[in-house]
Amino acid sequence: MDKAAMREEAERLIREAMERKAVVIKQGDTRIMATCGRCGAANKISAPKGETRVTYACKECGHSQIAM
Repeated sequence: MDKAAMREEAERLIREAMERKAVVIKQGDTRIMATCGRCGAANKISAPKGETRVTYACKECGHSQIAM
């Protein structure tokens, strides 16, 4: 089975499940992996849907910055 056939099969299964109301798809918050500009630590940031720029403080050094 090639990739196109697998993609079509997955889309068909999702459509059928949604028609049966067995699956509910919700949009949740976006998780952003950001790197601190001061100390280089990795930070996981939760952004509300629709927001692209989020202000956060680094978990290591506390430096306040904006993630994109």
